[in-house]
Amino acid sequence: MAMTSSRPLRIGVQLPEVEWEARWSDLSEMIHTAEAVGFDSIWVGDHLLYDQPRRGPWEAWTLLAAIAAITNRVQLGPLVAATSFHNPTMLAKKAVTIDEISGGRLILGLGAGWNLTEYLAFGFPYDHRVSRFEEAFEIIRSLVRTGRADFSGRYYTVADCEILPRGPRSGGPPIMIGSQGARMLKITAPHMDMWNAWYDWFDNTPQRLRPLLAKVDQALETAGRDPKDVVKTAAVLIGLPKGE
Repeated sequence: MAMTSSRPLRIGVQLPEVEWEARWSDLSEMIHTAEAVGFDSIWVGDHLLYDQPRRGPWEAWTLLAAIAAITNRVQLGPLVAATSFHNPTMLAKKAVTIDEISGGRLILGLGAGWNLTEYLAFGFPYDHRVSRFEEAFEIIRSLVRTGRADFSGRYYTVADCEILPRGPRSGGPPIMIGSQGARMLKITAPHMDMWNAWYDWFDNTPQRLRPLLAKVDQALETAGRDPKDVVKTAAVLIGLPKGE
């Protein structure tokens, strides 16, 4: 939850993924309501399929474009996008396009992915996910921040790629990282603008969040960054009366 000058916290809401089958009529009502009552951001999960029982969400980037088009104020983003589900050049192109539709309100959340079920079902490679992420991250951040990328790696090769037209922000949308792994933090700490903790990483308690924040701050300091320059956020699970 980001610090601001006028309020101690910004608070967002994540739309239903597979908790229940929300149709677009349901989602659009929730989106309009969230913006109207004062939430600061709206988020979607970037997933494809869950098992036991089998449940599937809507495609995240199509939803983000729709959210951008029917809102005026809230920030929005994937919490977080699995880079291995997308060609990195196309993910950057989608991000810049949605940033344009929203008038510069996108936060680009990125992670390496984890759910084997959807990898197998949709035919994405599950091996070397962090190594694949490292190459994809290099391409994505170069494209959204500078508009250009040249890269030759083990998993991806990009030659003279350029994002045109450029989006509404010269440096592109801020990049949020959703990972606590030591190697992932080493890869991303030099470049991230924001970092997010998922609620079950810290048992949904402030006491167990503090060591995670210290771990991120240490990674930033090791990378030569001032931890205060990176916004820290946390996903919190809220239980409501009669909720499951």
